[in-house]
Amino acid sequence: EVQLVESGGGLVQAGGSLRLSCTTSGFNFDDYAIAWFRQAPGKEHEGISCISGSDGSTYYADSVKGRFTVSSDSAKNTVYLQMNNLKPEDTGAYYCAAGDLSQVVTNIGGIYGMEYWGKGTPVTVSS
Repeated sequence: EVQLVESGGGLVQAGGSLRLSCTTSGFNFDDYAIAWFRQAPGKEHEGISCISGSDGSTYYADSVKGRFTVSSDSAKNTVYLQMNNLKPEDTGAYYCAAGDLSQVVTNIGGIYGMEYWGKGTPVTVSS
C-alpha cells in the first residue's frame, strides 16, 4: 500500500521558518518524483517544488524560489521542504505527492503527473 504522510506544519510569524517532512512507503523511491503542493483558502492548488528520487534534480515555482529548499533522504524514503522567510501568503494546506519519473512533467505552468497524494499538513503564517 502506498502511503505519503506529511508532518511539520504549524503556526509561525512572518519571516520565520518551518520544515515539512513527507515520509513515503509502498513504492520504489528511486523511480519516483516527490512534489509539494499547497492550497490557500479560496485559491487554486499550486505545485511549488519537486525533487527526483533518482538524481535529486529539483524544480521550484517562482513564488517560493530562493526561500524554500526541497531535499530528500533516500535511506529514509523521506522528502523535506525547508521553508524560510515565510510570508502570510504562504498560508495554506501543504501536500506531498508522488509520481512515476516517466510521467512527471515540470514547467512554467506547474507540476503534472502525480499519482499518489498525502492528506496534507496546515501552515499558517501570521503577519
